[in-house]
Amino acid sequence: MENYQEFIVINPEIRFGKPCIKGTRIAILDILQWLASGMSYEEILEDFPLLTKEHILAAIAFVARREQITQIIAA
Repeated sequence: MENYQEFIVINPEIRFGKPCIKGTRIAILDILQWLASGMSYEEILEDFPLLTKEHILAAIAFVARREQITQIIAA
């Protein structure tokens, strides 16, 4: 997903500045933890109706990009 930035905001006033889905208090970390615990996209969307599949994909893309940047800096 190339346009993940459209869906993510970092605001020090929300969740202590953790990256979140715009218009929610749902942190990217929350989404990743739900996925890691075995929740499916459908289960997440059912439990959190403010989210869309695009939000979940944006969270994954955000972390992938952050990991790529970390690797570049470490090299």
